[in-house]
Parts: sequence; C-alpha cells; structure tokens
Amino acid sequence: MRARPSSACNSARRAGIGACGLRLLPKTYDFLSQTALPPRAVNQLEENFVDFTPESGTITMFSTTWCGYCNRLKKQLDAQGIGYTEINIEEVDGTADLVEKLNGGNRTVPTVLFPDGTAATNPSAAEVKSRLAA
Repeated sequence: MRARPSSACNSARRAGIGACGLRLLPKTYDFLSQTALPPRAVNQLEENFVDFTPESGTITMFSTTWCGYCNRLKKQLDAQGIGYTEINIEEVDGTADLVEKLNGGNRTVPTVLFPDGTAATNPSAAEVKSRLAA
C-alpha cells in the first residue's frame, strides 16, 4: 500500500510546487543564450553597472543581512584581505531589480560585480580571488 502524501504536500501541489517543496517553473530558460535580455534591459544594466562597478582589485557584493551565504563569503573575503563594498538590496533602491536582471529573474544573493563589469552569483572566495587576479 502506498503512503498518501500529507495535506501540506497536497497544498504545495495546488500552489504549483511539486514533490513537497520543489518549485516547478512554467518556463524553460536557455542559460547559454547571448540574447537573454531585451536590448532595453541591457541598456538599463549598463547604466547600473556604472553606478556599482568596483575599483580595480575589489568587488561589489549585493547581499541581505539574513543571507548565510553572504555572511560566509564576507568572512572569507576578510580573511584573505580582499576588498569589497557591500550593498544591501533591501535598503538601496533599485538594487534588488538589478540583482534580478543579473540572475535571470531570480533575486539571488550574494551577487558579486567585478571591475570588468561581469557578475557571479554565490561565488567562492577562491573564484573571486582568481577573477580579480586575471
């Protein structure tokens, strides 16, 4: 006899969440596509990069106060002497939208912006160090 899913699982399925917590996305994303953003959004991103692009040898880290991954990365960067400017996306207008655009519609932190204008989502301290050295 198969076990019946709990009422919480049934509620989750009705809300569009499968397997008791796995969110089913209605779209398929092509992450390799170079045309992921419409031209207008790319222009907006370029304008935002000007505001938040860090100086050479440092990064800009978009974070929140409650993000454990952000806190871990900050401790690792501090231990390695890597400079960063932290921007709390819950306190600075427009930065949550920027993070969403950088992450294909997801508001994921930490999102790191490098001096060359590229970005990384939840990078390791080793990745940050190697990208700054390049």
